[in-house]
Parts: sequence; C-alpha cells; structure tokens
Amino acid sequence: MAAVKGIPYGMSHFEGVITQNCYYVDKSMYIPLLEQQSNYLIFIRPRRFGKSLLLSMLRSYYDLLEKENFQKLFGQLWIGQHPTPLQGTFQMLHLDFSKIGGDINSLAERFDSYCAIQLDGFLSRYRPYYSDEFAQRFRAEKKGIEKLHLLDAEAHREGYPLYLIIDEYDNFTNVVLNEQGHELYHASGFYRDAFKNYKGMFERIFMIGVSPVTLDDLSSGFNIGWNISTSPLFNQMLGFSEEEVRTMFRYYQDAGKLKGDVEAMIEEMKPWYDNYCFAVESLKTDPKMFNSDMVLHYLQTRLTLGAAPRGMVDPNTRTDYNKMKRLIRLDQLDGDRKGVLRRIATEGQIVTNLLDTFPAEHLARPGIFPSLLFYYGMLTIVGTRGSLLRLGIPNNNVRKQYYEYILEEYQEQRYLNLTDLELLFTDMAFDGQWQPALEFVAKAYKENSSVRSAIEGERNIQGFFTAYLSVNAYYLIAPELELNHGFCDMFLMPDRGRYAEVEHSYILELKYLSKEKFEAEATRQWEEAVTQIHGYAESPRVRQLCQSTQLHLIVMQFCGWELARMEEV
Repeated sequence: MAAVKGIPYGMSHFEGVITQNCYYVDKSMYIPLLEQQSNYLIFIRPRRFGKSLLLSMLRSYYDLLEKENFQKLFGQLWIGQHPTPLQGTFQMLHLDFSKIGGDINSLAERFDSYCAIQLDGFLSRYRPYYSDEFAQRFRAEKKGIEKLHLLDAEAHREGYPLYLIIDEYDNFTNVVLNEQGHELYHASGFYRDAFKNYKGMFERIFMIGVSPVTLDDLSSGFNIGWNISTSPLFNQMLGFSEEEVRTMFRYYQDAGKLKGDVEAMIEEMKPWYDNYCFAVESLKTDPKMFNSDMVLHYLQTRLTLGAAPRGMVDPNTRTDYNKMKRLIRLDQLDGDRKGVLRRIATEGQIVTNLLDTFPAEHLARPGIFPSLLFYYGMLTIVGTRGSLLRLGIPNNNVRKQYYEYILEEYQEQRYLNLTDLELLFTDMAFDGQWQPALEFVAKAYKENSSVRSAIEGERNIQGFFTAYLSVNAYYLIAPELELNHGFCDMFLMPDRGRYAEVEHSYILELKYLSKEKFEAEATRQWEEAVTQIHGYAESPRVRQLCQSTQLHLIVMQFCGWELARMEEV
C-alpha cells in the first residue's frame, strides 16, 4: 500500500515535492501554452501563490541534465503523457533577486557579486559541456557581467541553448523605490543594463514577480518582454481552483487522514482564501482561485489538530503584510491614497482602470494605487462597469489587512486598549450585550482628533466603526452587503464554524447629520433608517447568514462626530 502523500506547505523545490512523495497540484498542462507565447515572458502574481514552485517545475522540465529523470519527476503528471520537443534541451540559469540586499550604496556591487556566484554555480553544473581552457578563463574573471559576456560567446559558439529563469525580478527595484524613491532608482542604471545583456543571449526567459513597477524600465532595456499576467490563458496557472481543493481534500479523506465533511471545509475556507480572478475574460468562464499557501496551511492544521486554524489566517502572511505596508508607505501617503484605502475598506471595491505597467516615476500618482493593490493581491477583478473594471477585496484575509492599515492610523492618533474592546465584543457575541461595545467605539470616534479634522459623514463613521469592529474574532464584518435590493451599512455575521458559542448577530445602520441640519432633519432620517434596516432584515439571505443566532437591528445616529441616538429597533 502506497504511503500517504505529505503536505508540501512551504516547499518551493519541485524535485523535492515529487521525490519526497508530497501532494502536487498539477500545473504542468500550462507548459505547452507557455511555449506558444513569446520566448520572453513576465508573469506577476501575489505572494504565496506558488510562484517559486512553478519556476522550479519549469527548471526541472527544461534542464538537459534532468532529461533522464523525466519519467521519475513527471511521469504521473499531465506533461508526462504529453511532452513537448523542448523538454530537457536547455542549460538553465536561475536568478532569485530576493537574495540581493544590503545598503543602498552597495546594491550594484552586491548585484554583480550575486550574479557572479550564480554563474560559477552554472558552470559547475554544466562543466562537462565546456573546455578546460574556457573554465579557467571563466573562473579567473571576478565580475558577474564579464562572466555573462564570456558565457554568451562560448554558448553561442558551441550552439548551446540557454534558458534564464528569474524569481522575484521586482524585489530589488521595490527595495530601492521604498527606501529612496524613483530619482535614485533611475540613477541605478546597472539593473536595467543587466537586462540589456540578457537580450539576445538567452533563447528563452521567464521572469516572475509580485508587482509590475519595473516593467516599463525593463522594456526599455529588454524591449522584448511579454506580460501574460492578465491573460485568461493563465488565469488558473497559480493558486487552486475549488475542484483542485476538493480533489486534494478527498485524497486525504480517502486515505483516512482527514476527518469531517469536505464540502463544509471548502465553504469554511471560501470567505477567507477564495475569490481571486486575474483576467477580466475569465470572470464568466473560470472558477475563482484560492490562495494556495492558505489552503495548505488550513489542510496541515486539519490533519495535525483535527480542526480548522483558530485564526484562519496563516501567521506567515504577517511578513507579506509588512512588505506591502513598507512599499505603499502608508504613513507618507497623501490624502487621496488614504481616502482610497478607506473607501475600499468601507465599500469593498473600487471602479478604475487596471494598468499593465507603470514606470517608477509614476508610482506616487494616486491613479496608480488601485493597480498596485491588485498586483499585490489586495484587490481582485469582480466585474466591469463600461470600459472600467470593478476591483474588489477578494476575501476576509485581505479585508483584515485593510482594517489593520486604517486601525493603525487611528491608533497612532489616539491609542485604545484593544484588549478591553475584545472583552466587550465577547459579551456582545455571547450575551447580546451590544450597547457597551458600540458606545466604546462611538466615544473613540468622538475623541479621535484625526477623525474630527477629516470630512465628516456616514462614510467616515462607517470606516472608523469597520476598523474597530474588525478587532473582534467572532464576526465576519460585511460592510455594504446587498440585502433586498439595498445595501446595509454593516452586517456582523457570526463565525460559528470556529466559535459555536456565538448566539447573537447584528445589522448596524449608521446615520450622520451635520450639527446645522440635525434639529430639522433628525426625526425624518431616523424613521427612514428604521424602515431601511427592517427591510434588510426581511431578506431571505439574512436568516441563512445569521446561522440560527438572535438578530439585533441597531440604528446609530450621529450629530457631527458625536453619537446622538442609538437604539435596537
């Protein structure tokens, strides 16, 4: 009886996944499609979508030194039955730019040094193909760029086809842009010059990264790259479809390792890990994609502990959150960008153009910001509006990151003890004692100077409440949820899959009037709010979302930045 396959969580080496008998979600059927594109490809996906594993698979497939291992590595995969003529025909050079770091003033030197080390490793790997005389000259040269020129001439003379794979090609430029800005970036021409040398040297190049910040600059030095990131042909090349998740979970269930209802597990994961779409043409044809690392994290926890992760979010994503935070430099953004973040967090989406490329000098422009969020996985394609795209928050994992951005800003202005707030939310969820928690947040809103100095209004209040309500562990916060042909301000949906003790759910309707208008319009506005919230409660979806909890309808009315009236209606 075959041993049960291991979970390849955190693994990025394809050969290790196969030889160590780990479960591999087959993506090899995309190899022929990739070969039909340009010979020089750029592919962008958010972090933790399996990019490095894909590159490792391509390296093993095309490497002439792995040709004899083809059946061992690929025999059980789709490409094992459908190999292409290019299989096992290249000498492969792999560069991972995430390994280049250090002081900004030493980056050029470190870049060249890293390339030199990788090229020495390349020669060691393919040593039988090169003469002793060439190897001696090659190793005597210390500079990476000179080694590259020597290899270019010798490989062409011998007729050896070369394939270059670059992982995290954008890492270096993101570091420079984040720390020093685009002026220094453009002064650092060595990076772009390197790509000029790649041009014509390699028969095929595949570059993968997170953001397209450098694409315009690469095209100026490279001039032949083809960006397939938003092509519908490759919408599902990374991440897991629902069927791929189902097949994997049933494998472990059939092996006796996974207990429970697979369909219930998928439904539990969907709000947290699903709903990615990277090509507008795929909206109506392809399933939405799951974040692959998140699914593996969930599965590993299920197999180990017999239950879902208590927090549902992989703690390793905290590193990714910090990288994204540094890149967008929230504390240095202008008001337009902060407004974009708040609007997306409150409304869940934004209508905009999706830019395929944007040069470094344009990065600070507010119009670029939604596209940057898309490529980082903070937004995904959810629909269209005319010629524009509707980009939305894909899932609760990402939504929590938005709330954290906003919450950190509020906390910097006026610190609140969030543990005290969590205790109030616990009473709200288990005992139905909602008034202390909502009054706590309303008081914080009144006393926060950054809020008072901002433009007042329902959106402003809603953003503040959403940020602080997100601290709770018991509810999925759904702002602007469509119910009965309207959009309720906030629905606190119980997460009883993880906290079965939750007995209460809530719909909040937040209303705002300026001090000048309050006396004249307050009564009418209140009556309208009561009618609205009862209409939402009558929606057929509500009973399903409440999961047998007691539903509370709460209307909160603000006069300026001060809570004037709050009642359960």
